[in-house]
This record gives sequence, C-alpha cells and structure tokens, in this order.
Amino acid sequence: MSINQYRKVQSQGAVNDASPHMLISMLFRGALDNIAVARGAIERGQTALKGEKIGRAINIVDNLRSSLDMSVGGEVAQNLKDLYDYMEGRLLTANMDDSTQALEEVARLLGEVAQGWNDMPEEYKKAPSRHSEAS
Repeated sequence: MSINQYRKVQSQGAVNDASPHMLISMLFRGALDNIAVARGAIERGQTALKGEKIGRAINIVDNLRSSLDMSVGGEVAQNLKDLYDYMEGRLLTANMDDSTQALEEVARLLGEVAQGWNDMPEEYKKAPSRHSEAS
C-alpha cells in the first residue's frame, strides 16, 4: 500500500468516526487549506494548481451550504446560505482574476464562521444529526 493510499484510508476512518459537528469543522479546515494553497499557486503562477484548489474550495463551500437545515435554522441559516453564496462568487472572482485579495476575504469570512462553529456550547456539538435520526 502506498503512503497516499494509507493516508486516504486513514482520513476516511477519521470521517467515519467523526461527529456531525466535527465533520463540519473538517469542511472548514479543508476549505481554508485549499484557499491557502491556491493563494500560493497564484503567487507562483501555477494556474492549474490554482484552479484545482479553488474548485475544491468551491465544492466544500457548496457542501457547507447543503448542510444547512433551512427548516430549523431560520434567519441564521438563511444568512449563512447568503454568505456561502457570496463566498462562492468571490472564489470565482479569485480564479478568473488571480485575486489573492478575494481569497484572503473568503478565508477571513470562513475563519470567522468556523470560529463561531467551534465555540458552540458543548451540548449542541453532541446533538444528533438529522441524518442519524432518520436511520
């Protein structure tokens, strides 16, 4: 087994064992990591890598938006949806215009949302996901 295959299996195990709260935290971290790599790619003129990493960040932001429960989240969920829509637009701008400023803006916004998510009281972090209730 190659080291990359091993890492993939290990990370899948981490995902399978993670709480719903931890899964969202992992999405935030993944988006921020991809944005950081895309920023470096822009600075080095690595167009393909920039596009790949921004594309991954867009997919992660889309997953964050999809995880919102609009029927329960009310105004907060709607505000987050709108913010994720805005972030996706800024990521597209960053890709088209090689804008590190747009990437930095999205990273700052994602970091603030992630901080709020991670600062959530413990009793909410352990609440079952809507998916586990259905099973």
